[in-house]
Amino acid sequence: MTGGISVAEYLFRRLREAGSHAVHGVPGDYNLRLLDYVIPSGLEWVGNCNELNAGYAADGYARIKGIGAIVTTFGVGELSAINAIAGAYAEMAPVVHIVGTPNRSDQDNGVKLHHTFCRGQPGDYRIFAEMYEKVTVAQENIVDVATAAAQIDRVLRECLLQSRPVYLQVPMDMVDAIIPGTPLAQVFDLTPAPGDARLEQEVCDAILDRLRTSSKQFILVDAGTPRYGLTSQTHELIKATGFPTATTPFGKGIVDETLPNFHGIHGTVGPHTFTSYVDSCDLVINIGPAHSNVNTYYFVTVPKPEVTISIERDAIHIDGRTWNVSPQGVLQKVLESLQENPLAKPTSYPELPNLHQALQSLPPVDPNAKLTQDTFWYRMSSFFREGDIVLTETGTASNGSRDFVLPQNTALINSGIWLSIGYMLAATQGVALAQRHLTQSDHPLSNGRTILFEGDGSFQMTAQELSTIIRQKLDVIIFIINNNGYTIERLIHGPQESYNDVASWRFLEAPSFFGAEGADSSYPVYTARATTWGELAGVLGRDEMRAGKGLRMVELMMETMDSNDTLRLMLELWKSKKAE
Repeated sequence: MTGGISVAEYLFRRLREAGSHAVHGVPGDYNLRLLDYVIPSGLEWVGNCNELNAGYAADGYARIKGIGAIVTTFGVGELSAINAIAGAYAEMAPVVHIVGTPNRSDQDNGVKLHHTFCRGQPGDYRIFAEMYEKVTVAQENIVDVATAAAQIDRVLRECLLQSRPVYLQVPMDMVDAIIPGTPLAQVFDLTPAPGDARLEQEVCDAILDRLRTSSKQFILVDAGTPRYGLTSQTHELIKATGFPTATTPFGKGIVDETLPNFHGIHGTVGPHTFTSYVDSCDLVINIGPAHSNVNTYYFVTVPKPEVTISIERDAIHIDGRTWNVSPQGVLQKVLESLQENPLAKPTSYPELPNLHQALQSLPPVDPNAKLTQDTFWYRMSSFFREGDIVLTETGTASNGSRDFVLPQNTALINSGIWLSIGYMLAATQGVALAQRHLTQSDHPLSNGRTILFEGDGSFQMTAQELSTIIRQKLDVIIFIINNNGYTIERLIHGPQESYNDVASWRFLEAPSFFGAEGADSSYPVYTARATTWGELAGVLGRDEMRAGKGLRMVELMMETMDSNDTLRLMLELWKSKKAE
């Protein structure tokens, strides 16, 4: 397009070109005209129940599609969403937050408008933007037609390249402003600046030297790997070297768990214990590290720096030295060298666990016995299939998911840094929509299911988004673990305290309350409750659960203080460290 185009149409067309096919949000009087352009620009509008949930949903969408978007109104709307945007920042999710703001003249004159502090100061209109500077990697305020296109392109580019949220203000009187459409004729350029080939080769040589001179090696994959665009190269490296490999809890689902040299999660307790092995290695390749306390078993599993090659977004650290280089370029050189001159395959490592063997060796359960978390998470692995996206809420579900044994081409979404409970239900709406938007592609997740594991307390945080799932007719399976409150908090402190209680809801009536019409509608709903292993087996064996469409909700009745061994032992470790 070489003629003129409105700011709003340019923005949303660029957003679609960047990869998002949907916009989440809540209407408000400062963004209504902006929203008029969403659908005509080829995007799907998803109106959420509140801005916090919209932010969570956009985050979930972004983790599957590579970019998500939320539109809020100035002040009250954007501040309601800031927790979600902060979480996206902490956990590296590329979300574009678009804020409709008052007219430029009102802002310049400090007019006492609603959603402001009404102090009559022009600076009041920058206060919320200043807050967002702390939780976004790029910010722009569209106030000039001469620079609008470049500003929009800049924030979208930074969002994608840095895999973190960005912030864009659009005043009401700029929405329809006409700007040149010439940039739309050019493909949106996401190519990073070319690296220093000489420096990249130097780092490549240093890595190859460590690969060939080390005698006991280990690869640790963490959550930054897909955020830095390193997933495919990481898989090639794992296969090319044959080195024993594990993920962190936050990195689970990134690595193909059917690979013979994959050994689960690097942990310190339960079935994930092989820290002594890793500590004995003279080379650890740590890709995409995210060293939070919960992701490293309270820092016990952080590799020793003196033996570690640490690969981050813009730097590689080896033997205490840092090279500021693109890891993509370096890893490609390493892989090409290994293809020409392969490493000798390492011998077997019998001391490391084999997840698939452990799953197959589980003893049968008494069908009349009550559900318990000690083996529940292992046994649920048989329900998963290729293409599934599995979400696990912070708490017992997230910790339990460490025991999942995942098929090829599945994805796991959990929280390893922000841990804002309630995130997962709203994120599930975004994930399910993103998965629907993949159906016309050859993406490995395009034909799978969206499956959520959520605690009863967490569900109550963002329960309204079940109505959005229903209204959008999204295909979702939800397992609600009803254990009478905040079990994760009870295990940490106050097992009998009332502040860890939640209201007793009739969860399986929620679909009806939130607008589902029943099993005979175009959007089928199936609900069930399981208290015993036999009841669970009957539910999981139904066609509706294995291959059905619509909403499927299963309430799992479990004891209040029940958890898997990994969580219990990890919390004991944490308490002992606090006492030191």
